[in-house]
Amino acid sequence: MLDGPDGCGKSSQARLLIDWLQGQGVPSVGFRDPGATVIGEKIREILLSPAHEAMTTPAEVLLYMAARVQLWAEKIKPALREGQCVVLDRWLSSTCAYQGYAGAFGMKKVIEIAQDSLERVWPDLTIILDVDLQTAAQRLKRELDRMEQKGDGYHSRVREGFLKLAEGRPDFAVVDATGSVEATHREIVTILQRRL
Repeated sequence: MLDGPDGCGKSSQARLLIDWLQGQGVPSVGFRDPGATVIGEKIREILLSPAHEAMTTPAEVLLYMAARVQLWAEKIKPALREGQCVVLDRWLSSTCAYQGYAGAFGMKKVIEIAQDSLERVWPDLTIILDVDLQTAAQRLKRELDRMEQKGDGYHSRVREGFLKLAEGRPDFAVVDATGSVEATHREIVTILQRRL
């Protein structure tokens, strides 16, 4: 699973990783969270629309979790049952960093809700793509969604949240994603080969 602050390049890296895995003969599939199901995509629209600026952090937590529960049931669990490698573009670590840490909801509370809601909470491997705010801002060359509009202070805490979450966890790896797309991809592949 690939995660990290907005502008870290995880969507591009997820596509490259799926291509690489398939090239190695590993049946692979990718999903974005929230999304990838009809219900998940509708929840995604609500969460990211700038029209919903009044949304509270607890509402965000519950909506993200609802989309995730649906994604697990409809897509991830069947793919794993079929022996496919699942590559995720975001997962629980995002809710921990954004709402749990930056939004002050509490990472522990986010994880408790996940434990009550999901059959499986953590992927085999979580790769955090780390970028500084300046690099991330330069990469977001489009109209920003509701989460991306939250300001530098919030996004600085998001980055800190991801790094805190990864500390001392053998199932997490942090990659410096400020370099080229190719260099970041090579680092991800190296980690994958070493860990799995």
